[in-house]
Amino acid sequence: MVPLLLLLLVILVLFGAGFALDVLWWIAIALLVVWVLGFVLRSGSGRWYRW
Repeated sequence: MVPLLLLLLVILVLFGAGFALDVLWWIAIALLVVWVLGFVLRSGSGRWYRW
C-alpha cells in the first residue's frame, strides 16, 4: 500500500511540475512577443517602456 501511495505522490508531483513549467513557458513566450513588439512599434526617439 505504501509503495502505491508513494508512486501516486511522485506522479502527482511530476504532473504538477510539468503543468507549472508549461505555464511558465507560455508566460515567457508572451513576454518575448511584447518585448519584440516594443522594439518594432517604438517611436523614433526614446524607448516605449521605463526600465
